[in-house]
Amino acid sequence: MKNNNKPKKDENRPLTPDEIMKYEIADELGLTDKVKEAGWKGLTAKETGRIGGLMTKRKRENKMQQAQN
Repeated sequence: MKNNNKPKKDENRPLTPDEIMKYEIADELGLTDKVKEAGWKGLTAKETGRIGGLMTKRKRENKMQQAQN
């Protein structure tokens, strides 16, 4: 028998900056409805890879901007 004592996700907690960016990118790619209906697990590997790649790109750009200031 499986042990299902995993901690439950707290849906009322504030989003982290990374999570906010993730939702923004999903919205820009037109994936918001899909995420709302099926959750993040409902996305294809290609879609999640695209979100992750864009997140990495933006983080790198933000870091470079901060270094210049």
